[in-house]
Formats: sequence, structure tokens, C-alpha cells
Amino acid sequence: MSRQSPILVGITGGIGSGKSTVAKIFSLLGIPIYYADDRAKWLMSNDKLLKDQLIQAFGNESYDSDGKLDRSFLAKTVFSDAEKVKTINSLVHPAVGRDFSVWASQQNAPYVLKEAALIFESGNSKALDFVINVSSPLKIRIARTLMRDSFRSEEQVNQIINQQLPDEQKNELADFVIKNSDNKLLIPQVLKIHEKLISEI
Repeated sequence: MSRQSPILVGITGGIGSGKSTVAKIFSLLGIPIYYADDRAKWLMSNDKLLKDQLIQAFGNESYDSDGKLDRSFLAKTVFSDAEKVKTINSLVHPAVGRDFSVWASQQNAPYVLKEAALIFESGNSKALDFVINVSSPLKIRIARTLMRDSFRSEEQVNQIINQQLPDEQKNELADFVIKNSDNKLLIPQVLKIHEKLISEI
């Protein structure tokens, strides 16, 4: 891995694992966070090249009359089809990668965090110095996701989970693991990793 300033750190975890909550704790320590999934949604509605590619791949129904991404249409038609998931990822991930590189180069911090669901699945881990996986029991993840995403059914949540690497595999691939369950405190785990990353500089 090449040493850069800032150090590039990924934070990942399956849907509903609580990675956004963990990222917010890092932000309280003054670490800049790039929310890749939120940024991907923004790029899908605002990046002309990406919009054109998505319309070509999935049709005009991908966007509403105001030109905004129709997330419920994509949830129904794309995320239930493994080939279509591969197609959308092959378009969105490179756009997000370019956007992250520009953003990271503008930050003045010892390290930055890229929060994303598919860091290992997309191959993006190769462009990062370290990866943190947020691990959480499957039942808790499903319940959290259904509470947060009212437009998704339990079947759709399970389809997304089935397209992500199992937690155990992500834990093996990650440099650091944060356990997010009822009996584990998050802040001490974050502080330990923060100190380790600062010591890498």
C-alpha cells in the first residue's frame, strides 16, 4: 500500500450494520467523512454522464419528471436482478471513485474515511490504505434497515444482503473490526482504531 497524506481509510459493513453511526463518531474526532452511498445518489441525479449511462441501461423510468432518481423503481427492478446490480455498480462505482479522489486531495487531516457498503465487493479496497468493517448480527441489521428504509420490503432487504459478502468474510478481509451489537460499546472501539491510525503517520 502506498503511503499518502491523508491516509485513505474505508469503513464498510453490510446494510443496517450501523457504519454511518460509527462514521459519525469518527467525525466527532475531527476526521473528514466521505459518505459514498449518499454521494452516489447525488451523482446519479446530478452527474450528466452517469445519468445518461443509467437511462441507457435501465430506461427513462429511472428518473421522475423532475429528473430525480426514482429509487423505488430501481429497488423493484434492479436490486432483485443480480446482473442488473452488476451493471449499476459498474457505472456508479467508477464515478464515485473519481469523486472521492478529488475530495480526499482537498482534505487537511491525518486520515480520511470513505464510508461505503461495497468496498470489498467493488474492489475499491485496493485503492485504500486500511479498511474498517462494522459487524452486526443479521436480525438486528434487517430490523434497522426496515425501520430506516420504509420504501423497502423485507424481501428486498434480504436480496441486498445476499448480494453482499457475508460478515465473517468481511471481518477476515478488514484491517479493523468494530462490533456493533447491544452489548458492545462503540466509542472505545473507535478510539482504539483512531489512535492506531494516528500512529501510522
